[in-house]
Amino acid sequence: MEAYDTGSDARQGRDGQDGPAGPQGAAEPPGGPDGTGGAVPAGAPRTGVAALSPRYQAGAVLALAVVAVAVCAHLGLVFLHVAPSNTLTKQHGEAVDEWVFPEFEQNWKLFAPNPLQQNVAVQVRADVSQADGAIRTTGWYDLSAEDGRAIDGNPLPSHTQQNELRRAWDFFVSSHDSDNRPVGLRGTLSETYLRQIAVQRLERNDAAGEGGTVERVQYRSRTTNVKPPPWTGEKVSDRPAYRELPWWTVPRGGAA
Repeated sequence: MEAYDTGSDARQGRDGQDGPAGPQGAAEPPGGPDGTGGAVPAGAPRTGVAALSPRYQAGAVLALAVVAVAVCAHLGLVFLHVAPSNTLTKQHGEAVDEWVFPEFEQNWKLFAPNPLQQNVAVQVRADVSQADGAIRTTGWYDLSAEDGRAIDGNPLPSHTQQNELRRAWDFFVSSHDSDNRPVGLRGTLSETYLRQIAVQRLERNDAAGEGGTVERVQYRSRTTNVKPPPWTGEKVSDRPAYRELPWWTVPRGGAA
């Protein structure tokens, strides 16, 4: 008599190899028919937004929608600011300028045929009233150098350190003539913006000292030419040029 290993035949059938079940008898992938681990247990914890209650889920969706609308509106206004004159900018140009200036102003100097070839350092000093009533004038604080030191070696410098002072000074220069007189309605706004920056920076440097109060501030710029490459043969002056602004009175509570 010929012996048969029925247990082996049964195993082969279950494994879908040589048993009676053949290819249709192939074993299912581990964890369920779809190979993804099977059905999620009913008591498994939820994560992410799904873990929130319906009320908070609605709040999260609403917050995302508000952020998306704000970003689209901002990008649209900035686009209108840099776009050529059109019907929308003619009708709503004032609203666009109110949103863009001064923090979000754009310019094309990097791509100009004759890019900026000067280093401009913005400096400020103050008249400080001391506790005994005397008035003391501080030395010049080089605000551009302070920003430069904060940026140098910093892989992720802040937008404020890179652009706040530089754009504020460009805003002032573009809205004033060579005698520092405002040209157009934005001149006063640029002065107010610069004065607020001066008060904040002087307070950060403790310029007033203990018991002192900043009464007036004065700006000046120190401009030096960037040396051209030797192969150009071009000669430029290495002497700095200064532009000194008038004294501005700081309103009470100006630091705030």
